[in-house]
Amino acid sequence: MSSAMKMASCQISFAPVGITDYSEKIKQVLSIIESSGVEYDIGVMSTVISGEKEMIFALIKELYDRMDETCGFIMDVKISNVCGCD
Repeated sequence: MSSAMKMASCQISFAPVGITDYSEKIKQVLSIIESSGVEYDIGVMSTVISGEKEMIFALIKELYDRMDETCGFIMDVKISNVCGCD
């Protein structure tokens, strides 16, 4: 299997910093994830995404770049090449 076809699974937690209306920013992040084409499962504290490795990394970069334009944040990202990657 080529490296472009390798699967990955990722858990993302996003926390806006220094704003009072944080729910709008979280909705924006979820909207970006939902339109990305990767599989996702939205949880109470984090969202798990899975798909081709390159798509996962591209989505993390897109989330960072787009949200960097709107607010300060902490984004906790955990990536696995074995968990949920079948």
